[in-house]
Amino acid sequence: MSDTSSQQLVVFSLGSEEYALPIGSVHEIIRFSEPRSVASDVPWIRGVIGLRGKIIPIYDLASRIGIDAGDAEFGKIVIVETGTGQAGVVVGDVEEVLTVTAEQLEAVPSADLQTIESIAKIGDRLVILLNPEGLFAGSGVDELAAA
Repeated sequence: MSDTSSQQLVVFSLGSEEYALPIGSVHEIIRFSEPRSVASDVPWIRGVIGLRGKIIPIYDLASRIGIDAGDAEFGKIVIVETGTGQAGVVVGDVEEVLTVTAEQLEAVPSADLQTIESIAKIGDRLVILLNPEGLFAGSGVDELAAA
């Protein structure tokens, strides 16, 4: 019996928690370098980087999803396809690519549905699956990408 409802997730750390994005929305993963700051009304934008001739806005994922990553080490930037362009989120480290089935995913009753899609239960780990579209909704990605 084949389960067609499995999906692959890119799992990364942020502070002491684990988060994931669907592999289809992850464009690439690069080493962290401090973005150039830009004036922005968006509190969680870190700045921009130049990547292969494109300007990519970089977001502070911890402040976007409302967690305190404290003095977490940032090791990587995950470049995400947003539907309207690309944006990067700053993460601690990218850990692995996991395949999960629909049975392992649970809705989060009180979550901010814009940013959190579901929670994946993987053994005794809980990995929060982020919603790539919602993450960047209203974030000014479009304006920055068009600038």
